[in-house]
Amino acid sequence: MREITDIAVAESGDSDFKERLETKNAKSWLKSVSAFANGIGGTLYFGVEDRTRRIIGIQDIQLTISKIAELIVARITPRPVFECIPLQQKGKDILAVRVDSGKHTPFYYVHDHHHTAYIRMGDESVPATDYQLNELILKGRNETYDSQITERLRTDYSFTLLEATYLHTLNQHMSDSDYVSFGLAVEDGRLTNAGLLFADQCPLPDSRVFCTRWSGLQRGSVHEDATDDAEYSGNLIYLLKSATEFIRRNTRKGWTKTANGRVEKPDYAERAYFEGVVNALIHRTYDFRGTEVHVEMYDDRLVISSPGGIYGGGELEPMSDGSYISKRRNPILADIFSRLRYMERRGSGIKKIFEATKNLYGYTEEKKPFFLVNKQNDFFLTIPNVNYRSESVTPHDAIHDTIHDKIALLLSFCQTPRSREEMMEFVGLRNRDHFHKKYLRPLLEQQKIEMTIPEKPQSKNQKYRTKETIK
Repeated sequence: MREITDIAVAESGDSDFKERLETKNAKSWLKSVSAFANGIGGTLYFGVEDRTRRIIGIQDIQLTISKIAELIVARITPRPVFECIPLQQKGKDILAVRVDSGKHTPFYYVHDHHHTAYIRMGDESVPATDYQLNELILKGRNETYDSQITERLRTDYSFTLLEATYLHTLNQHMSDSDYVSFGLAVEDGRLTNAGLLFADQCPLPDSRVFCTRWSGLQRGSVHEDATDDAEYSGNLIYLLKSATEFIRRNTRKGWTKTANGRVEKPDYAERAYFEGVVNALIHRTYDFRGTEVHVEMYDDRLVISSPGGIYGGGELEPMSDGSYISKRRNPILADIFSRLRYMERRGSGIKKIFEATKNLYGYTEEKKPFFLVNKQNDFFLTIPNVNYRSESVTPHDAIHDTIHDKIALLLSFCQTPRSREEMMEFVGLRNRDHFHKKYLRPLLEQQKIEMTIPEKPQSKNQKYRTKETIK
C-alpha cells in the first residue's frame, strides 16, 4: 500500500475529497465521477476532510472499494474507466479513486430514471447546460460543431473575402477541392458550419462581436458612459479585422523621451489584443443561441469575453516553454486561421499575449494579463493598460507605489476585517494571482494578518485582519 506522499493532495479542479463514503446520498460523489469522465479525468479521495485536507481515514478499505465499484457501475452510464488505489499515511487508510477522461461522452449520473451529465466548474461538479451537453454528445461521436454538415449549398454563397485573404497570404488561389479538404464543404456541395462562418453572407445569427469603449472603470449606460461602440456580424475574417481595428483606434499611443531619442508607449500591445480576439473567435461556442464575443475597453483594462469555457473542462495548463495546452473546440476554424497565418502552432497564442504585453514600456508584474471562467461558463481575457495609474482611494496612494508601502497600508486597512476584494481595491490591484503571491500569502506566512474563518480557508465569507490587533 502506497504512502499518501506519493501523490499530490491539493485543491484542484481535478481532485475531490470526501471524509467518508456516502451510500444513501451517493450523488454527492458520483456527480464528480460523471464530471471527471466527461472532462479531463480526476481523482476522488475518500478518508480526507474536504476543507483542511486532514486525513480522517476509512475503517474497511476492501468493503469501501467494493461498494464504490458497485455504485459506479449501477449509477454511471456508460461505464467509465476507473481505478481504486489504496493509500496510507501514519497507519490511516485512505482510498484514491482515479477516473479517466472518457471518449464515449456524455457520462450520465442515473437515478430514478433521470439522466444528468455533470462537468467540472473550478472545484465543483455542476450539471451541464444544454450547449455543454450538446458538445459532449458531439465529442462522443468524434464530431465538433464546425464539422457538422448543413443543408446549405456552397453555390448559394460567395467567399470573396476568404479567397482574397488566402491569395494575399499564400500567393495562390483556393481551388474547389480545397473547400472539401479544408472541411468547409463536402463533396456534394453542402457547406459545414465552418463553411458558413467563412461565407461573405454568413447566415449564422450568433457570429457577432460587440465592442464598447467605456468612460471610466465600470460599465454604464451605452448612450451616456460610452465614448465609442460598434456591433459587427458575419464572416469571421471580417469580425477579426473589425474588432482589432476598434481596439486599435481606442488605444492611445504616447511616447517618452530617452537618452537616445524617444520610446512609444501604447496602452496595449497590438499582438496581444490580436491574439485575444483570434482566441475568442476560434475557441468560443457557436451553438448557444443569443451569444456573441464582447470587446470592452475601460480606462485601466481591455476585456475580451466569449461564450464557452475551456473546452473539455479543467484549467489552462502551461507547458515548460511557456505555451499552453490547447484544446480546440472548433478544429476546422483553427486550421483555416492557421493557414491564413492568423494563428501559429497550437497553444502559442496565450504565450504571445503574455510576451507582447511584457515587452511594453512601463510594464510591471501587476500588469500581467489574466484569464477567468465565470459560473455562466464565459471565458474572459483581461489585459491591463500598462500606462494606467490608479487614482487614489486614500491620500496616501499617490505616494506609496511600492509593494512595501502598499503592505504597510494594508496592515492599517485590515485593522477592521476585510475581504480579499476589498484589499485589492484599496491598493489598486486587479490581478488576483499577483495579489495572492506578492501580498496575501507573504502576510499570512509572516503571521502579520490572519483569517477570520481559519477552519474554512476557501469560505466565500473569508476575511483577513491584522494579527497584532487581536486581543
